[in-house]
Formats: sequence, C-alpha cells, structure tokens
Amino acid sequence: MRLYHRRPEDMNRQQALVKLHLIVCATTIAIIRSKKPLKLIISEAKYELLYNAVGSRYLMQDFLMRKQNKIDLQVKSGKTAVITGGTRGIGLEVIKFLLKCDINVIIGCRNVQQGESLLSKSRDEDIKTGNIEVYQLDISVLESVKKFAAEVKKKHSEVDYLINNAGIMFGPYVESRDGFESQFSTNYLGHFLLTHLLLPELKKAGTDKSQARVVNVSSCAHVVGKINFEDINFRKQYIPAEAYAQSKLAQILFSNYFNDLMIKESEHVQSHAVHPGVVNTDLFNDTNLKTVAPWLPSLLFKTPEQGAYPVIYACLCPDLEGKGGTYIHNCATISPSDRALDAELQEKLFNFTKNLLEIEKFSATL
Repeated sequence: MRLYHRRPEDMNRQQALVKLHLIVCATTIAIIRSKKPLKLIISEAKYELLYNAVGSRYLMQDFLMRKQNKIDLQVKSGKTAVITGGTRGIGLEVIKFLLKCDINVIIGCRNVQQGESLLSKSRDEDIKTGNIEVYQLDISVLESVKKFAAEVKKKHSEVDYLINNAGIMFGPYVESRDGFESQFSTNYLGHFLLTHLLLPELKKAGTDKSQARVVNVSSCAHVVGKINFEDINFRKQYIPAEAYAQSKLAQILFSNYFNDLMIKESEHVQSHAVHPGVVNTDLFNDTNLKTVAPWLPSLLFKTPEQGAYPVIYACLCPDLEGKGGTYIHNCATISPSDRALDAELQEKLFNFTKNLLEIEKFSATL
C-alpha cells in the first residue's frame, strides 16, 4: 500500500481556500437577510462577489509573498514625515517605525489628545528616537485640511514624506460638510488637497539624490473601481463597496499622474500607491464579514504591523529612489489594474478634481 503525504504548503493553501469559502457563505447570508429593493440587492451582490474574488486573490498573494513582506529600517535623522490618521491600525504601526528611524512625525487626526499620547506610549515601548507633533485634522472637511496644512507650513519649511493614510470603508450614505460622498471625500479628495497645499514644502525637501515622497495608502479594491464622473457622489444609487472602490482607484490615478507631473516639472518629488494587504483593522467593522463571521479576519488577514511594512517600504526604501509612479504590495512593485494605468483617465480625473476644489494651478497656495 502506497502512502501519500501532503506537503505543508499544500495543506496551508487548502486551509486558506476553505476559509475563503466561509467568507463567501457569510457574505451570501448577509445579502439574503437584507431588506432592500431587488435591483439594489443584485447590484450589491455583484460587488460582493467581485470583492470576494479580488480579496481571495490578494489574500493568496499575501500568503505566497509573506517572506518578501519585510523592511530594513534606516536612520533618517532630521527628516520630517506628515501622516493623516495614525492613532490606530496601520497608521499607528507606521508611526512607530518612523520614530524608530529618528524621524519627526507630524500627525493630522481628529482626536488630538489621543495622538499626543502616542509619544509617551512609544517611549514606554522603548522607542527612544524621533518626535511627534499633533494637529487637529478632519480629512473629509476641506477647511480642516487647509487649517492643518497652514499649521504644518507655519513650523516646517520642508516635508520629506507625506503619507496619505486616513481612510474609511463602507457604512451608510453620508455626505461631508462640503457636500461630497464621505468615502470619496475622506479617502481621496482631502488628500488631493493636502498634497497640493504641502507641495512647496515637498519640493524644497527633495534633492536629486533623495527625493521627497508622497505615499497614498490605497487598496486592492481599486481593481473593481470605476470613476462615475456623471454622479461622483452616487446619489442616484449608493452601494458602499462601489463608492469605496471608486475612491481607491482615484488615489492610484492621482498618484500616477502626480508622479508624471513632477517629472515633467523636473521636481525632486515622487509618489507611490500602496496596497498594505488585507489587514485586520477597524475598517472592517461595518462589513458583512464582521457581522456574520467576526472571528474570520483574525485568522485570515495580516496584522496592522504587517500591513505597515509596505507603507514604510514606499517611504524609505533606497531601491525606489527615482522610481515613482509605482504600485507597492508586500514590499514589491506590482502592476495595478489597467484602468489605473490609463493616462487619459488620470488626466481627466486630475482636472475634474481641480475643478471640484476650485484649484487653478496645482501647488499654488490657496
């Protein structure tokens, strides 16, 4: 009798597939339980299936690339980083890594007191280098973005790294104070404006040997995204997953166009879009998955620390010097969707956004 022994990697893959099937089942149950018009249910189900397909593929990539998802921290004394969000999740871990590199970290967040407590907590964790400054910021509110940028510019003439990290995912339909769908406003529009306002400081920090970097924390969800120019706020029909995908695609389109713009203007500033991986953070709190199977993310997803690795990689990796306009996943450069690489769509969205924000010349002080 001949015995066959399965390799450990085959068993791990099989277990991953079983868990992914559980996610699909959990999502299907949530859809059936909902009491919505049939047309909307069908549309939502389509996006749930698309998300499951994309998420499954990227979960498998996270598993297969897990040994590649690592960083070598380098001391960057005297450098300044600005990050939106950061009091929890991936952003919090990014801040810890930046402090370990002796970088001055400027945090823009809603809860200033919570942000200010991070320095003492980091010292308790034996992180003795770096420093933290905290200013109030609601990235979804344009006036708040302008005030935050003004505070940064008042004290700092140079910004070496801008990490557009703050974000929201799913939830009910809400418009920002300025009248924009909340995910589009939070994930994309506010960061577009902040990049515009801090661009003079980024330009001043960059050199031919060490370019300033803009890092946009995006998502694999961009793969199913489209830009709905006719109804950017989805007022006719709102599907949270569709709006989220739009905002994440917009981030990458902007990141790529911005990098090309800096090259054309011979500026020493480069940009990167990052998919941190499928990470177990509070972003999943409003999803069907957390409602039906709240125990699954801790089994399947990356930890926030693991999700922070590619963000730090995009900020600091010397191998990326002069190689902006890239999409980073698991500390490697991969290709985003074909739509994200569409140069005409990049320019159309860029000009569309400038009009929304009433920006005549990008990087001119408002």
